[in-house]
Amino acid sequence: IVFCYRLVITALCAAVLSRYLNGCVFWQEADGDDRLGLQGDADGECDGDSKADTPDVPPSTADLDNTPEYLNKALEGLPPRWKNYWIRGVLSLAMISGFFLIIYMGPVTLIFVVMTIQIKCFHEIITIGYRVYHSYELPWFRSLSWYFLICVNYFFYGETVADYFGALVQREEPLQFLARYHRFISFALYLAGFCMFVLSLVKKHYRLQFYMFAWTHVTLLIVVTQSHLVIQNLFEGMIWFIVPISIVICNDIMAYLFGFFFGRTPLIKLSPKKTWEGFIGGFFSTVVFGFFLAYLLSQFQYFVCPVGINSETNGFTVECEPSDIFVMQEYTLPTVVQNTLRQKTVNLYPFQIHSIFLSSFASLIGPFGGFFASGFKRAFKIKDFASTIPGHGGIMDRFDCQYLMATFTHVYIASFVRGPNPSKVLQQLLMLQPEQQLSIFHTLHSHLRDRGILPPALKITSVILR
Repeated sequence: IVFCYRLVITALCAAVLSRYLNGCVFWQEADGDDRLGLQGDADGECDGDSKADTPDVPPSTADLDNTPEYLNKALEGLPPRWKNYWIRGVLSLAMISGFFLIIYMGPVTLIFVVMTIQIKCFHEIITIGYRVYHSYELPWFRSLSWYFLICVNYFFYGETVADYFGALVQREEPLQFLARYHRFISFALYLAGFCMFVLSLVKKHYRLQFYMFAWTHVTLLIVVTQSHLVIQNLFEGMIWFIVPISIVICNDIMAYLFGFFFGRTPLIKLSPKKTWEGFIGGFFSTVVFGFFLAYLLSQFQYFVCPVGINSETNGFTVECEPSDIFVMQEYTLPTVVQNTLRQKTVNLYPFQIHSIFLSSFASLIGPFGGFFASGFKRAFKIKDFASTIPGHGGIMDRFDCQYLMATFTHVYIASFVRGPNPSKVLQQLLMLQPEQQLSIFHTLHSHLRDRGILPPALKITSVILR
């Protein structure tokens, strides 16, 4: 991974440095055809906001109205603002209903849905790059982009399987080989793609090909890495998957509604339709929604238990003894709140307190993922990433905040929630040789006996085992 990142950084730095050293004019061959037209001014300085700094993007289906005909007829006669409101509302309800159905179908379905969304988001971003520079007909660009996607997914999902399902891997001999040499195989696959890229370099298009190489790797970093964190959150318990996604959806909807009905003050130039009224209304609505959703889901073992493997059926299971953060506890209220509510204590699930921090991030920082996407689209003069969902745009338009939220959730779990995991330690012990397992057993036995946790009588057991 470090090797990949170094390649990306090197390519980006080389491109930026070359641009400024050449007076903000891209290098061109003697025939003058291989040029993007990014001209600087007389002093050789670049104007980042000039029209010349933005490549001309050929029109795409993303800029067309793909609203179903029956919806257009039903909403005929309404002003454009209200027509868009109803289209977004109907499609939002349909997507939320589909989300509930997917949750009901279990973790396996969720994993496949996340993979599908990841592939679609990758396709939308790569397609933009392909359309922008389509006239240059770069050799192998699309093929190599998809090849690198497969390589990175193989690496991440292989790591996940080895980390969470070590016992299953140990029972299958082919999986043992793949698990043992997983990182070497992943590196070899990436190296093959790297060599193919070098062999595909064409004299007239060197600079452009390196730009596209960096484009592909940055897309992989944004989409694949963060979608992998979504899967990691899911394995910690479906509640860590459902709550972050739901509060981002809630914030998006409530910010839109507050902005639609009460919005007057623009929030940010990158997204002119966003307002302070929508931003603040979305924040308070999301915190309240997340608090009560956390209370509801914390009561069910199906949502709070980590996803594991049933050794008998080799299928996924979500059965466990809920951890402390999903057990109701009594909290003493601050004095000011006691005087107001006339109540000294309150019973809460600790996860409800965690939900407040998750909701705050989703409302205050999460929208910056959307602002980032808006800036990206403005840079390439496009309205949406695609036209997959009428009234909403592409899949990436709906998940620009979700990826940022998934990363925060993963970091939050690792920093403030997750402790030592006995099941993972046991899986690693089962992968050792019998002699190593016995050595660890005797060491642990002596340690527990010295601390007084085990009675001295167990020395007989130790002798028998020897």
